[in-house]
Amino acid sequence: MALMDAAPPPRVLGALRHRNYRLFLVGQIVSTVGTWMQSVALPWLALELTHNGFLVGLVLATQFLPVLLGSPFAGVIADRYRKRNVLLLTQSAFVIPPFVLFALTQTGHAQYWMVILAALATGTINALDVPTRQSFQVDMVGKQDLMNAIALNSSVFNASAVIGPSIAGILIAAVGVPFCFLLNSISYFAAIGALLAMRNLPKVVTHHDPQPLLQRLSEGLAYARGEPVVGMLLLAVGTFSLFAMNRATLLPLFADQVLHEGARGFGFLLASMGLGSLLGALTLALSSQLGANPRRQLWMAAIWVAALLVFSASRVFALSLVALFVAGYSQISFVAASNNRIQTIAPDRLRGRVMALYAQALIGVGPIGATQAGALAALLGAPWAMAIGASIAGAVVLAIRLLRPEVFGGQPRKTSSTAATASAGTSQRSART
Repeated sequence: MALMDAAPPPRVLGALRHRNYRLFLVGQIVSTVGTWMQSVALPWLALELTHNGFLVGLVLATQFLPVLLGSPFAGVIADRYRKRNVLLLTQSAFVIPPFVLFALTQTGHAQYWMVILAALATGTINALDVPTRQSFQVDMVGKQDLMNAIALNSSVFNASAVIGPSIAGILIAAVGVPFCFLLNSISYFAAIGALLAMRNLPKVVTHHDPQPLLQRLSEGLAYARGEPVVGMLLLAVGTFSLFAMNRATLLPLFADQVLHEGARGFGFLLASMGLGSLLGALTLALSSQLGANPRRQLWMAAIWVAALLVFSASRVFALSLVALFVAGYSQISFVAASNNRIQTIAPDRLRGRVMALYAQALIGVGPIGATQAGALAALLGAPWAMAIGASIAGAVVLAIRLLRPEVFGGQPRKTSSTAATASAGTSQRSART
């Protein structure tokens, strides 16, 4: 009977067996490359307009702030409406800000405040798009192939992180910033076309939720607090994002001030971490059951922390490259596994709200993390900032393992009431015997 009730094992590249997901993946490949092109062009444009590093950082922070503040409301929308329809809206909206930036830069009318508005608009759209897109994957592939879908998405993201900036650098040098914005705007039509071509998606939303908005918001939060695995994984992801995922802030300082390798070294450091992340994502894509293993997830967290500590202490460039490669591999392994486990556990009617909390934890706290990393680096230096952040993240994971062992595959701790109940049950069985 147990064998009949057991879930079927994950299939190798099982997500690709689903037509809707194949369409989705092709659209994401094109649009994600465009997004990474803009991620280079936008701060470069801000730098050209202001020649001020703080103002450049403000543009980047503006993109993430709406995710931190608006994701809970976006989660309510994702749970209320058909997710494909919401994504059609967001992907269509994404076309507008880069096209406006193309027109402004091509005609020479771009000003800094316009760049800020474009960044704010993109971030606002992203606040709705991320939780909807994340929770939409179950609709396309089901829970059996969810881990594979998440891993393939991560592979696309990390491969695009190499391809997109490379194309952007060539374009900026050859014809200037404007065409990076134009190509990004056009790239979203691939995602829109993929969504329009999908068929036979499940209709999860069947009725209007009569609850007031604030009650629906609190329902998602209450679920995350009450479900220990989901709540603790959100805490772990948020802690790592806040303290251990600040490569954009700290790696330039390491390249310039610690390793003395300059801009070329900075590029190699980013590439090494990106390649590690890509290999980690491909490993999960080819062997999805690894991502569903909570004990492996704990080991990936430990290796991630150890690799960052080695990097913070290293003054040898080759060792630093190896440490970042390992950090990238373990980082994507931990984060993708968290995504999979949270979505698998969350009920369908709350998945959008739960993934909104995940978006807050992974992306929304980015500006806060960058600020604290920069402040620590200014006070103590980049190595200490990296080491302190990694240590805090490791301490939180260790505390979760000790207080909630079931999160990472251990046996739940018995409370006094649980122990008393178990004792009473034993006494009753003895009496019957």
